Amino acid sequence: MGRRTAWWRVAVVGIVLGAGAGAPVSPGFAASASPSTSPPASSSTLASPSTSASPSSSATASSYVFDGDAPSVTGAADTADAESLEPGTTYRSSLPSDGKVYYRLQLDGTSTVYVAATAVPPTDVAVTPTEGVRVSVQDADGRSCSAADAASIGAGRSPRPLTVWGARQLSPSRSLCQGAGTYYVVVERVLRTESSPGDWDLELAPVLEPRLRKAGSTSAPEAWDSATPSPPAGAAVRVRGGGGFSSATALEQGVWRDDITPGQTLFYEVPVDWGQQVYATADLSSSSGGGAGGGFVPGGVNLALYNPVRGLVDATSISYNGSQKSGALAALPPVGYDNRYAVSDRVNGMRFAGAYYLVVHLAARVGEEFGAQPVGLMLRVRVKGEATVGPGYAGRSQPSGIFQVGLLGRDSGAVGEADSSDGDGGGGGDAGMKLVAVGGIGAGTVVLVVLGVWTVVGRRRAAGV
Repeated sequence: MGRRTAWWRVAVVGIVLGAGAGAPVSPGFAASASPSTSPPASSSTLASPSTSASPSSSATASSYVFDGDAPSVTGAADTADAESLEPGTTYRSSLPSDGKVYYRLQLDGTSTVYVAATAVPPTDVAVTPTEGVRVSVQDADGRSCSAADAASIGAGRSPRPLTVWGARQLSPSRSLCQGAGTYYVVVERVLRTESSPGDWDLELAPVLEPRLRKAGSTSAPEAWDSATPSPPAGAAVRVRGGGGFSSATALEQGVWRDDITPGQTLFYEVPVDWGQQVYATADLSSSSGGGAGGGFVPGGVNLALYNPVRGLVDATSISYNGSQKSGALAALPPVGYDNRYAVSDRVNGMRFAGAYYLVVHLAARVGEEFGAQPVGLMLRVRVKGEATVGPGYAGRSQPSGIFQVGLLGRDSGAVGEADSSDGDGGGGGDAGMKLVAVGGIGAGTVVLVVLGVWTVVGRRRAAGV
C-alpha cells in the first residue's frame, strides 16, 4: 500500500507540472524565462546570466542553418513563370551565378511588405571582396518600389551568408507601388568576376507589416540620445551561437562568451522594445596558434546588426593579426515607427520592436594564418531605456508576433499582433488576459481533480482497503 501511495504522489507532481507546461504561451519572448544549459534547439532559446553551458559552439563551422520548415521554391528566369511567396512563410531556393531570378507577391493596398534574401556561397569556393547579392521589389510595370539593396563579401574574402532586404512600403509621400496587385521579388548576383561558377543557396523571408490604426507623423525624429553608454561589465556567461536566423540564440543584456571557428558565422537575437536602444560590442581573443601566412587578415571579423525583418541596421569590420581585437556598433536611435522616414540606414532600420539579430563572422583566412582552432568571442550587449507604447497596428503581422516583445506583448505593438484585423484597440489586452485565464483555469481544474483522487485514496487507506 505504501508503494501505491508513493505512485499517486508521483502522479500528482507529474500531472500538475504537465498542466503548467501545457499552458498556452505567446510567440514572443518570455517575460521571465528560465535559463537553459543545453544547446538551443530552436529560435528564441533564451540565455540568462545564470546560464552555464559547454564551451563548444552549436553552430556547424562554415555552414548556414536554414529554417527546417522552409518549403522549396524555384526562382524563375522571367516574371511569367515566377512562383508565389506568402508573407509569414520562410522559403528555401537557389541563386545562379548569372542572371536574375523572380518570385511573385500578391499584395493588398493597406500593408507594407518586406522580403529578406540570405544568399549562402559554398564554403569551398574562392570569392572576391566586391561580389555579392542584390534584391529589389518591383511592380507589374517593372518599376522599383524602393532602392535595391546589395551586400558584398568584403575585405575578408571569406564565403559567408549575405542578407539583403527589399520592400513595398506604403507611404503618403510616394505614388509608386501603393495599390493592391502583383509585385515581384528580384534577386541576382553582382560583380562576380573571379569566383567559381555555380549556384548559391538562398533563403527568402517575406514579412507583412499591417497599417496603423491611427496615422501618425511622416517625418523622422529630429533628435535622440546618441551618447554611447559603457559596455556591460561582469563575469561572462557561456552561450552557444546559432547557425542561422531561424536558430539564433536569444540573449539578454549582459556579457556573453562563445567560441567561433574560422569560416563560421554565429547568430544571436536580442529583444528590443519600442523606445529602447540597443548597443553591442564584440571582443575577439588572441590566437594561440600559428599559421603559414603573414599574420594579418583584413576584415577578419565582421559584426552586424539586423532588425526583426532581417534588414541590415549597422555593421563593422575588424582586421585581425592574432592579438585581441574589439569592435562596436555605432550608436543607434530608440526603436520608433517614425524612424522609417530617415535617410540613414542606422536610423530607418530601427523602425519596429522585436528580435534584433547580432551576426558575427570570422573569416576563413584566419585559420590559414593562425590555425583552425576556435577563437574566443565576447559579446557585450546593453539595452537602454524603458519600453514605451508603440504605434498600434490595425491587423496582424505575418508571421504573427514578429513585432512583439514580452510574454503577452505590450499595448500598441502587441495590440496589432493579438487582436483581429478590425483594429478596435482593445483586442490585444483582452486576448492576452484570455490566454492567461484559459491556462490558469485549465491548470486549476487538473489540480482539483488530482486532489480529489488523492483524497479518495487517503480515505481508502484509512479504512484499510
